[in-house]
Amino acid sequence: MQHAHWIRRLALFGIVLCFAVVVFGAYTRLSDAGLGCPDWPGCYGHVTPAGAAKNADHVESLWPGWTFESRKAWIEMIHRYAATTLGFVIVLITALAVVARRQRIVSVPFVTVLLATVVMQGVLGMLTVTWLLKPLIVTAHLIGGLTTLGLLVWLWLTMRIRTRTVGNLSTSGDSSLPIGVGLRRARGLALLAFLALGVQILLGGWTSTNYAAMACPDLPKCQNAWLPEADYSDAFVLWRGLDINYAGGVLDHPARVAIHLTHRLGAIVATLLLCLAAWAAIRLGAGSARNAALFVLAALFVQITIATAMVLKAFPLTLAAAHNAGAALLLIGMVALTRALRPVGAR
Repeated sequence: MQHAHWIRRLALFGIVLCFAVVVFGAYTRLSDAGLGCPDWPGCYGHVTPAGAAKNADHVESLWPGWTFESRKAWIEMIHRYAATTLGFVIVLITALAVVARRQRIVSVPFVTVLLATVVMQGVLGMLTVTWLLKPLIVTAHLIGGLTTLGLLVWLWLTMRIRTRTVGNLSTSGDSSLPIGVGLRRARGLALLAFLALGVQILLGGWTSTNYAAMACPDLPKCQNAWLPEADYSDAFVLWRGLDINYAGGVLDHPARVAIHLTHRLGAIVATLLLCLAAWAAIRLGAGSARNAALFVLAALFVQITIATAMVLKAFPLTLAAAHNAGAALLLIGMVALTRALRPVGAR
């Protein structure tokens, strides 16, 4: 059981660290520090920006067209240091799971998927820099970070449930869950809400990486019109080739408006489905499912408040980063709700 104890602790630490990495990654992107270091994994050929700062003129000569900015370089590298630490935590979790595989403490295939996800995150992090902030890559990097967070939350919750039900033959994640139509409805709505949240996060990432957040500076209208000029044909082109620097965005204004309006529409659909899923879970009356549903509703209220304040206050950096934190909290809530509605043995 010692292995289980350490895996559970590492998973909880990984959740906190991954949440910080996701939010700070958003801050890095939004503060235009995503290319604070034009190389990878170092910074202008050094392990830290401090080394590059000592030879600023020299490093700039080695990277023509780039200007060394200490603040942006540190923001970028702190994000990389934190992401690397998270990678080591997940490697350790995987190693412990493999060592204790005969005890069946945790599913080895599950932690293998977790490890593969964080490795892919490293690759996407490299491509984010070397391919000059391609929206497709940066959005995929965001999704990969949130996927890592979701997997860690699922792992921790699963181990927590099993610890509490050792020797218990109950077949439900919550022994008070009523088996029947209500449970099946709650599970179905939770799945739909989860899918809607995933699509909305994708749209949010696409909005951010294409610098379309400020395309609609008013509420509830956009550009003081219910149907402003919008170019949907150009808004969702996934690939435009290499050697294009996407810092600041390359789309014309109508395309950015189309992206922003789609994100707003997605928010309405996701909000409705999240509320329905939460209400269905609350009606079951089961402790863990009810608590997870209430968490989802609270996170949704916070996220809508942040989104509204962003527009009214002209999209300040702190609120924009907080909006990413809100998305991460909603994801955590939906993972918790989905897990609470699943059997104990589900991995």
